[in-house]
Amino acid sequence: MEYRKFGDLGFDISIFGVGCMRLPLEVQPDGTTDPTKIDEQEAIKMIRYAIDNGVNYLDTAYPYHGGNSELLLAKALKDGYREKVKIATKLPVWLAETYEDFEKLLDEQLAKLEVDYIDFYLLHALSKDRWDKIKKLGVLDFLDKAVASGKIKYPGFSFHDELPVFKEIIDSYDWKMCQIQLNILDQDYQAGVEGMRYAGSKGIPVVIMEPLRGGRLAHNVPEDVKALWDQAEIKRSPVEWAFRWLYNFPEVTVILSGVSTMEQLKDNIEIFSKAAPNSMDEKELELVRQVKELYDSKIKVGCTGCNYCVPCPSGVEIPRVFSLYNDYSIFGGAEEFKKRYKELMDEGKDASNCVECGQCESECPQHISIIDKLKEAHQVLTS
Repeated sequence: MEYRKFGDLGFDISIFGVGCMRLPLEVQPDGTTDPTKIDEQEAIKMIRYAIDNGVNYLDTAYPYHGGNSELLLAKALKDGYREKVKIATKLPVWLAETYEDFEKLLDEQLAKLEVDYIDFYLLHALSKDRWDKIKKLGVLDFLDKAVASGKIKYPGFSFHDELPVFKEIIDSYDWKMCQIQLNILDQDYQAGVEGMRYAGSKGIPVVIMEPLRGGRLAHNVPEDVKALWDQAEIKRSPVEWAFRWLYNFPEVTVILSGVSTMEQLKDNIEIFSKAAPNSMDEKELELVRQVKELYDSKIKVGCTGCNYCVPCPSGVEIPRVFSLYNDYSIFGGAEEFKKRYKELMDEGKDASNCVECGQCESECPQHISIIDKLKEAHQVLTS
């Protein structure tokens, strides 16, 4: 495992951090899964395997797996594993209406994780509106007091908005880290590469989320994209290319990967065993540029499957609709995806059930025009 210095905090962190948002799920008798029901035995086995193989950064959050991710992590870190890692979790700022709510939520998370303190405590999914709201509630004073009391070690934030907002937040406080979405396809999206470098220039460690864009850079890779990757002199999997592009940046401190299987975990550990900065030459960087252009020409909706838009009051399974629509566009096989969309319709969870309330759009960290895109997807997938 490769490690990098975590800013000036005096310790090293594994470049690979395990994200606990897409843990393995229990398979129900009918073959379906419920995102709130984690396969505890397998998830604990995977987390401990990761730690035993050098991973020392674990990322979770209050809403992951319907609130069960923090509870699962507490179980996985028994038997001496807590002392081997740094835990990052996040304050669900959208639930706070008063200053007192900050303290209440933190205490709840400490109890769920069964710890005396949290290493990295992030203000979750900041946007301009959320930032303005919690600043008025006194969130920065709360962070100072939480550090002073020993309940948290290092304050940070995760981010989903435009670059100017990111820079404003970065400049507003003595942050010990920040977490941004970045991958081959999202180089100029939200904070992007420029934001990553801006934080790095100020000595703020950068943690990367969505490195595979919700798994879409790993699964069902189009043949023409594969053909591009295969032009490289050294052959690598699309997953390794995606991680390689990120760990090439010296400003990147940790790359989170939300592994769902032991096979994925072992593959990631192998990839990150040789994750050196400044390791890509100009030919490789040009290849990444070509792959990005090809993908950009295919994707219909920039959804990462983060699930902030659900549950929908009308029962529309928005991420599934968009996943089918993008897969239809990127991978072909029209009849397969139309059939799967018909199954959604039979369940009453398709886009036609949208009543245009707009709740999903207010929650979407990607700022997708969900209502319009649902109509578009429905038209294409039922044509």
